[in-house]
Amino acid sequence: MGVKSLAQSPITKNWQNWKWSLGRLAPEPHSLPPPMGELLLEMDSISTSAFEGDVSEIIICQNEVDLALKNLHAWMKDESVAKNLFTQLDSAFIRKEPFGLVLIVAPWNYPVNLTLVPLVGALAAGNCVVLKPSEISKGTEKVLAEVLPRYLDQSCFAVVLGGPEETGQLLKHKFDYILFTGSPRVGKIIMAAATKHLTPVTLELGGKNPCYVDDDCDPQTVANRVAWFRYFNTGQTCVAPDYVLCSPEMQARLLPALQSAITRFYGEDPQSSPDLGRIINHKHFQRLRDLLSCGRVAIGGQSDESECYIAPTVLVDVQETEPVMQEEIFGPILPIMNVRGLDEAIDFINRREKPLALYAFSNSNQVVNRMLDRTSSGSFGGNEGFMYMTLSSMPLGGVGNSGMGRYHGKFSFDTFSHHRACLLSCSGLEKLNAIRYPPYSEWKQQLISWALGKQSCTLL
Repeated sequence: MGVKSLAQSPITKNWQNWKWSLGRLAPEPHSLPPPMGELLLEMDSISTSAFEGDVSEIIICQNEVDLALKNLHAWMKDESVAKNLFTQLDSAFIRKEPFGLVLIVAPWNYPVNLTLVPLVGALAAGNCVVLKPSEISKGTEKVLAEVLPRYLDQSCFAVVLGGPEETGQLLKHKFDYILFTGSPRVGKIIMAAATKHLTPVTLELGGKNPCYVDDDCDPQTVANRVAWFRYFNTGQTCVAPDYVLCSPEMQARLLPALQSAITRFYGEDPQSSPDLGRIINHKHFQRLRDLLSCGRVAIGGQSDESECYIAPTVLVDVQETEPVMQEEIFGPILPIMNVRGLDEAIDFINRREKPLALYAFSNSNQVVNRMLDRTSSGSFGGNEGFMYMTLSSMPLGGVGNSGMGRYHGKFSFDTFSHHRACLLSCSGLEKLNAIRYPPYSEWKQQLISWALGKQSCTLL
């Protein structure tokens, strides 16, 4: 179905029927596992390991669907709100309504997850959806276009294939909501196009995510966690730690621990490890290989263009002005920069754009909480990486240059729902309303002020 046809779909007339919405998520009993399985078997396999693909793409998507199916009835219920004395006899509530036609523009690094997770929320909220998968993940793009129509009602969604030109044409249409995941550069283009129609947007953008390592911590524990989250999906994760801030003394302890973790995870020859993926294409491979000239390679640094392979790498002696510290890396390269302590690390972070994620490692809760209190980021991990991404109970969203808006779980339903303020009053009992009409005597003014003030009853 085309964009114009979806825009004219009578979806908003039927949205109140929550069973109808559930039926769009699962048209037939137990019909969701088959498409998830098909996507796992047929999606691009070169850029991620099989197990990482299962965990990050399929399981998380299935959890989102299960959560929506279980809770959608409750999410869609009208939400009663507190009232003042003037409205005690009225019905005051918030009704969640679909925006209408939603555009979801997805990236290539997690092409199933970052397409289907927002799709679940948009459909659950009762919207029609136009999906625009990334043309860079060609295999997954094709599979999504072929598989989804077999399981979802085609009257409520469409998949549009193509590159930047096709996306540009899409943006000329009027949408009621747009969710985009990608770079800040493209995010600005999306937002500029949305402003022409006053279309609200959620922008999930990237950035350089800091990782502070305090002197008071076990270097091997930190290395295990940082290495896993940095090199998961070959570093092609928007919330991965992008660089480490630590003292020279901690760097000396951390480097052998990182080498140990990398060897245990991926073996003496990481290139032959089934658990380490590849860079998505030759363009990104070349960009990453150029970054290897920044600072000094302390661990890794090997590359193989024929396989788009770059070894898990750690750089030291890096300068803030070098390219590896100026752009989001999005690959298996981890620069370490030295700071004298927590305060200098906080100052360094706060001088830069607000990141999508921020991490702090320390045995001291005071240090972790101080980092949390004195910085701003889309998300925060204390002594942990991005495990919060596995929790549908927590939102994913940026702040400032790393994005705006949020989704995941109920946050997705709320993002794609218009929260309509409703007050239903009796058509009679007009004498009770006479107090609010002019002329306003001193007695009326005092009574109105009291009825609208803090003394108002909120029990009914």
